[in-house]
Amino acid sequence: MDFRSYVIRRLLLVIPVLFGVSLLIFALLQLFPPYQRAMLYVTDPRQMANIDEIIELYGLNAPIWQQYMTWINQVFHGNLGWSTVVGMPVSEAILTYLPATLELAIFATPIIIIGGIWLGTKAAAHKDRLIDHTTRAGAIIGWSLPTFWFGLVLMMVFYGYFTGFLPPERLSTEMSILVHSASFTRYTGLNFLDGILNWEWGVTFDSLRHVILPVITLSVVNIAFIMRLMRSSMLESLGKGYILTARAKGLPENVVINKHARRNAMIPVLTVSGYLFAAIVNGVVITESIFNYKGLGWWAWRTALQLDIPSILGFALFSGILFVLTNLVVDLLYARFDPRVRLGGTV
Repeated sequence: MDFRSYVIRRLLLVIPVLFGVSLLIFALLQLFPPYQRAMLYVTDPRQMANIDEIIELYGLNAPIWQQYMTWINQVFHGNLGWSTVVGMPVSEAILTYLPATLELAIFATPIIIIGGIWLGTKAAAHKDRLIDHTTRAGAIIGWSLPTFWFGLVLMMVFYGYFTGFLPPERLSTEMSILVHSASFTRYTGLNFLDGILNWEWGVTFDSLRHVILPVITLSVVNIAFIMRLMRSSMLESLGKGYILTARAKGLPENVVINKHARRNAMIPVLTVSGYLFAAIVNGVVITESIFNYKGLGWWAWRTALQLDIPSILGFALFSGILFVLTNLVVDLLYARFDPRVRLGGTV
């Protein structure tokens, strides 16, 4: 099977998977009584005074299949209900808080992947030497650190001891006022990028200063995981016959390591990295809560505390769709790296 045929087949398989995701979320929705499910059809808080009319209008006492068709029709039209926590439609809340989480993902993911791959490669290439023992010890420590504790320590040192050197939240008060003023245009919602596009370098530098601690918190734990996975995969690759053949031909060791061994060792790391990015975009609840970094994780945490049903289910639907699409991208990259996948061979 050529790559184009494989892509078409994978795209077609996404449709039943997304259908299954919607059925699962709708099934969870049925656990709630009609007056709570009616909140999913509210587009204005004033409608909450007429819940009985909403129940009747959207047939929340009708047969299940009719309720599903009504709900999925609303989803396709972008109506996911009203978020009482932040006072806006759920779909608008997702679009509002997504850029903040994307900022963390954009900065943290390359650091995690590149750092983990580089350290894992070095450790495997120098197995049982000082650099291997050092990186393994660092990985164990990093992977064992509780995220909330590590984040609080960073904030106490760089915000408390050094008096506001690296502050929490997304922007300082002064820059936040500027960003929300009429003279500032919000192109993307990403503060560092919008600062550049508006030629407001103060906004860009201030946003970068605020993003450092959350990115460090995310990176330390996840680099440790990627490094351990890369080291294990590299050691397996270095024991293969083609590596022995390459060395027997007299190829330089750095060519053997970087060109032959690392290419095949990258396959499982690539898979994990895709899901890692999706997990960060889905909202890193603990990190965003500690630093009051108002992204999807911060919003999901608040909605869960107040049992905001439309927001919780909207976040679950967004997460499900994101992971399905991420799985699609990872599969396509997997097939590009290893042709045996699309040819039906074993990996």
